[in-house]
Amino acid sequence: MDSINQQQPEENRKDLQGKEAIEKMKALIEKAKTCFFCTRAASGLPFDVRPMAVQKLDDEGNFWFLSSDDSHKNAELEQDPTVQLLFQGSAHSDFLSVQGRATISKDKEKIKELWEPIIKTWFTGGVDDPRITVIRVRPESGYYWDNKHGNAVAGVKMLIGAAIGQTLDDSIEGRLQP
Repeated sequence: MDSINQQQPEENRKDLQGKEAIEKMKALIEKAKTCFFCTRAASGLPFDVRPMAVQKLDDEGNFWFLSSDDSHKNAELEQDPTVQLLFQGSAHSDFLSVQGRATISKDKEKIKELWEPIIKTWFTGGVDDPRITVIRVRPESGYYWDNKHGNAVAGVKMLIGAAIGQTLDDSIEGRLQP
């Protein structure tokens, strides 16, 4: 029996590197805004997972977060800096998984750059709260799954494919090497 990928009438795989990979990550996280931030990724044990808002993805592909110096997450990162970030931008597309290494700092200039008023919910002392740390995740690899022409076109292609009995999947996926 043929696999679904062999039934595709068009290409559904494209690996991306460098600037093209970073641009794809930016497009996908723009839709998601938040991720599941997974620690203990290298331990072989189940991840510790929590939702986190990405404050920034810079031009080099680094993900930036703000966190409390007394959080479980920061303690886990001190023991094992390997992380996995999992994003879902919509119900049927815009998926991203990134593996990388995290570093923690108290860089005041970076905190000010990343600060947003809503963050005061967690850091009641404001931008100068002494507990604030910056987490930078430098990606080492990733994988994405998306559609090529938007959810509307993907939906229409699926309906037509179901009606005629042919795989007309609009998906595209591939490895990312930033």
